[in-house]
Amino acid sequence: MRIVLVGVALLATAMPALAHTGGGSASGFVAGFGHPLLGLDHLLAMVAVGLFAAVLGGRALWLVPASFVAMMAVGGLLALDGVGLPMVETGIALSVVVLGAAVALRVQLPVAAAMAVCGAFALFHGHAHGTEMPAAASAASYAAGLVIATAVLHATGVGLGLLASRASRLAAPWAIRTAGSLVALLGGGLLAGLI
Repeated sequence: MRIVLVGVALLATAMPALAHTGGGSASGFVAGFGHPLLGLDHLLAMVAVGLFAAVLGGRALWLVPASFVAMMAVGGLLALDGVGLPMVETGIALSVVVLGAAVALRVQLPVAAAMAVCGAFALFHGHAHGTEMPAAASAASYAAGLVIATAVLHATGVGLGLLASRASRLAAPWAIRTAGSLVALLGGGLLAGLI
């Protein structure tokens, strides 16, 4: 329980404005790896995907994060091809709210439905990542860094969720629900900032 709460507290201290500046001198792998780590919106959503997968268990542990990564890549390719996506920042903020709420409420969706929800939100995240790729960056190395960082964040969420559920059968639902509630509240703050 303490590990989950400390993890969420650490996530809340991330610098939210840096993920969407489009600036910086880093390129390629380093820029791709850093992008999801430097913005509270991306960080919370990607860890929440892992927590949600842990809540669902079974095949969802790897299928839900994999669907996010795959659709994030599609969103990135759309951005690189110049295909616009409406309300990207709103979609990203909504993903934090919805995924946090799904964790908090321990929503039990069929795996395919959970994959679809996470994949739909991943399009927005991928589009933002692709749009903000530094001009000098190699698309392949940027994408590799982005995918690896995203997988690490998903694995962190899955690990925290599994650790909490094994740490104490009585405290785990409370800890996971609290983490999800905090994510959803922070997402609400991000969403309110867009309106």
